[in-house]
Amino acid sequence: DNSTLMARTQKNKATAHHLGLLKARLAKLRRELITPKGGGGGGPGEGFDVAKTGDARIGFVGFPSVGKSTLLSNLAGVYSEVAAYEFTTLTTVPGVIRYKGAKIQLLDLPGIIEGAKDGKGRGRQVIAVARTCNLILIVLDVLKPLGHKKIIENELEGFGIRLNSKPPNIGFKKKDKGGINLTATCPQSELDAETVKSILAEYKIHNADVTLRSDATADDLIDVVEGNRVYIPCIYVLNKIDQISIEELDIIYKVPHCVPISAHHRWNFDDLLEKIWDYLKLVRIYTKPKGQLPDYTSPVVLPYSRTTVEDFCMKIHKNLIKEFKYALVWGLSVKHNPQKVGKDHTLEDEDVIQIVKK
Repeated sequence: DNSTLMARTQKNKATAHHLGLLKARLAKLRRELITPKGGGGGGPGEGFDVAKTGDARIGFVGFPSVGKSTLLSNLAGVYSEVAAYEFTTLTTVPGVIRYKGAKIQLLDLPGIIEGAKDGKGRGRQVIAVARTCNLILIVLDVLKPLGHKKIIENELEGFGIRLNSKPPNIGFKKKDKGGINLTATCPQSELDAETVKSILAEYKIHNADVTLRSDATADDLIDVVEGNRVYIPCIYVLNKIDQISIEELDIIYKVPHCVPISAHHRWNFDDLLEKIWDYLKLVRIYTKPKGQLPDYTSPVVLPYSRTTVEDFCMKIHKNLIKEFKYALVWGLSVKHNPQKVGKDHTLEDEDVIQIVKK
C-alpha cells in the first residue's frame, strides 16, 4: 500500500526524491476519483446535481451527531425565504438563506466522510458538488474537534480540494523538446533538479519549463502538474459550546478560521454569518433605473474575482452587453459621483450603477 510505504520512508535527501515519486503515484491514483468517469454515466435518477441557484454555495461537512443537521435547519429556519426543493434521489434539501441581500445556498454534503474517496456510489457525485462550493463549513464537536478535523481535511485534500490556501507559486509549461528546465527564484529546501525530473517523469513529461517562485514541496509541484485542484476557503464551526467553560471559549476564539456556536440554542449565529460573509467576499451592486431611486432591496451579487461592468451585464442578461453604450456609477470604485465608465471598469461592494444603452 502506497501510503504505508510512504510512512516507512526516512526523510533525508536521498529519500526525498523517492518520496516525491510515491506522492506523484498516489496523486495519479486519486485523480481517477476526482474526474468523473466518461461514457453514459449512471442513467437517469442518478443526479446529485443541484441547480446552482443563488449567488453563492456553502457546503457543510461533518461527522454524524456533531449537530450538522440541527445547524443547517436552524440557520435555514432563521434566515430562509425558500425551502421546498424537488430532488429525485437527493436526500439533502438545500436551504437558501438571504443575508445582506445575497441568496446563499446551504448544502449538506453527506457521505464525504464515509469512504467516498474510494469512488463508491454516490460519493463521487458528492465530491463533484463539494468542488463547486464557494465556501466549506466543517462542523466539529467542540469536545473532540481535532481528530475529526484531521480526518475531514484529509478526505477533502484527497478530492483535490485545498482549504484556506492559495495555488502554489510555480510556473509550469510543457514543451515539445529541450528537456526539463528548472529555475528557482529562491532557495529550495525540498525540491532539486533530480526530484523535479523524477516527479515529472511519473507523468511522462520529459520536456517542460518549471519555475519555483517560493520554497515549494513535492506536493505543490504535483498540484500544479495535476492542474485539477480547487482552492476553497473554509470555516471550522465548533458546535456544542454550551458544554464548555468560558475559559475554553476564550481559547477557541483565538483559533484562526474558527467560530464557536451552539446549533441547538442558536448561539452566536450572527458571528458565524458575519464570518461566512467575510470569507465569501461577495460584491453587491445596486441598480438604478433612469430617473428613479436605486433599488437597495435586491442587489446583483458578483463573486469578487469577476466584478467588471461587463460581468455585471452578463449576470443580468447575456444580450445586455450587446446594447451597452456606457454606465453611470456611484460609489467607492469611482472618483466622481456619478462617473461615466466603460465595460472594463471594476466595481466595488455596494456601488450603484445605471446602464445606458445604445
